[in-house]
Amino acid sequence: MRRGLTCALAAIVACAQPATAPTPIPTSTASQPVRTTSPTPTPSPRIGPAVVENVQLIASGLEAPWSVALAPDGRLFVTERPGRVRIVRLGAGGGLEAKPWATLPARANPDAERGLLGLALDPDFARTGFVYLYYSYAAPGGATLNRLVRMHDTNGSGTDETILLDNIPGSSNHDGGRIAFGPDGKLYVATGDGEQQARAQDPSSLGGKILRLEKDGSAPADNPFRGSPVFSLGHRNVQGLAFQPDTGVLYETEHGPSGFFPACCQDEVNRIEAGANYGWPIVTGKPGDQRFRDPIVWSGNFDTWAPSGAAFATRPGPLRGSFLFATLRGQHLHRIVFTPDGRGVAFEERLLVNQYGRLRDVYEISTGEFLVLTSNRDGRGRPAADDDRVLLVTLR
Repeated sequence: MRRGLTCALAAIVACAQPATAPTPIPTSTASQPVRTTSPTPTPSPRIGPAVVENVQLIASGLEAPWSVALAPDGRLFVTERPGRVRIVRLGAGGGLEAKPWATLPARANPDAERGLLGLALDPDFARTGFVYLYYSYAAPGGATLNRLVRMHDTNGSGTDETILLDNIPGSSNHDGGRIAFGPDGKLYVATGDGEQQARAQDPSSLGGKILRLEKDGSAPADNPFRGSPVFSLGHRNVQGLAFQPDTGVLYETEHGPSGFFPACCQDEVNRIEAGANYGWPIVTGKPGDQRFRDPIVWSGNFDTWAPSGAAFATRPGPLRGSFLFATLRGQHLHRIVFTPDGRGVAFEERLLVNQYGRLRDVYEISTGEFLVLTSNRDGRGRPAADDDRVLLVTLR
């Protein structure tokens, strides 16, 4: 259920400390996100329904938020598609700060998918203050391109924008945009085909790929294609990345084609392997073509989720190892329990169905609770008076 219309968690102490001297907030719901495997893993998550114990409003009045990350000093960083990075302060007297942390020259418009998208904090953020961002911009001649940049947290504001990777193909739609650090310390970047399907199979194009980068934007020496940032190919529009907490294996969520049967639906969850090809646009769904990797889960030919941000439950307990992803058109939080080998489905369910509208991202905090972003002001939803929102979801 939904409780409260406050803009902060009453259980969290306010007053974030400067980035130069971070102090963990001494309550469970605002401590540093887990980035390592728990020392006491649960062998497998519950094969059965999760219970939605509570849903609480953390912040409201955002405009098409896309990605969220929690800093070790307790600040929530949130991207808004029009180009703003916003800060939400937790605790009494907190809430959404009026002044953006940074404003970038993002190209965004209603009823499209481009804009300021992905956000990731340096795993060593308390020392470096680095924030990584992915956004669409207008190139000379009018084309839309995407770029990956790094900014510095300086006295509570974003400074020193540094372009790490540029000229990622884009368009009004299919811009990808999710970025995440893996357990190997590398930065993974999801891109879309920019509405030009052939890019996904072109190894020289950055479109329709998952990229793997060093923190400075260079290609790691052990990438599957020498000298290239490409980690996997054959993707249509990847919007979710998450790493299994015990194996470190990467899973993604991917939008399938729009339209009418048979060119409809077929959203995917894929298990990502280095150098693998996932088939778009040559195949869709689960054709069993040995040249390509089939999805672990797909929505079929008649149902669509429009899946976006994803997260694993990493904290000890009955849900640990569950894979969760936000859905836009599906308007629910999807939970999957994989088989022990990570290549099949043992259980699948939908949570929060049609309760909060379009959901864009899901992010685990150290208590095992999840921050969920709505996306009802993106030109495709029906916004409520307090949209868009950051919600805290407690599952058991």
